[in-house]
Amino acid sequence: MAAQAAASTFNGNLKKALAGLRRINLDGLRWRVFDAKGQVLGRLASQISTVIQGKDKPTYAPNRDDGDMCVVINAKDVCVTGRKLTDKVYYWHTGYIGHLKERTLKDQMAKDPTEVIRKAVLRMLPRNKLRDDRDRKLRIFADSEHPFGDRPLEPYVMPPRKVREMRPRARRALIRAQKKAEEQEQGGNQRKGRREGKTEVAA
Repeated sequence: MAAQAAASTFNGNLKKALAGLRRINLDGLRWRVFDAKGQVLGRLASQISTVIQGKDKPTYAPNRDDGDMCVVINAKDVCVTGRKLTDKVYYWHTGYIGHLKERTLKDQMAKDPTEVIRKAVLRMLPRNKLRDDRDRKLRIFADSEHPFGDRPLEPYVMPPRKVREMRPRARRALIRAQKKAEEQEQGGNQRKGRREGKTEVAA
C-alpha cells in the first residue's frame, strides 16, 4: 500500500523508473539519495560510482556486486566547470555510412538531463559482467520527485572539496599584486590631498 501511494504521487514515467527492480536482490541494500543541485558533474559521478560498486564498504570485492541503490534527484540542476556546456560533445553512430551524430552537453541537458549523469557514471565503471547489474541500481530523476518514498532513504553527504594550497611562486605573486594595489590607492589619496591643498591656497 505504501509503495502504491508513493507511486501514485509520482508524475514522471513510472514504468521507466521501476524497470528492472525485480532483477535486483534488494535484501540488505541501502537506498542512498544524491541531490545533484549545484554539484559538479564529474565529482558527483565519481561518488556515485564508488557507492554503486560498493567500494565504500569494508567487504568490497571486485568480483561481487555489493553496491547500494543510488537515487539521484534534481539532475537538471547539475553544474559543469569551464566551457564544457558548449565544448563537450557526445558522439554516436547510427550504423549507416556517414551517419555520425553529435550533440553538445547544452542540448543534451535540454533534451534529457538524466542521461548526462548516467553516461558520466557508466563510463567510470569497469567494463565487465557486473556493469548491467550496477546500471539497474542507478535511478536518476530530473526533479525532486521519485516513486521510492516508501523505502528507507539515506541522504548522501558529499565530501568537502579539497582545494590544493597555492604554490609559493603564485603566493608571492599574489602578495606583490596586493601590495602594488595598496600603494596605488595610497598614492591616489595623497594626490587628492595635494590638489585640495593647492585649491585652498589659491582661494
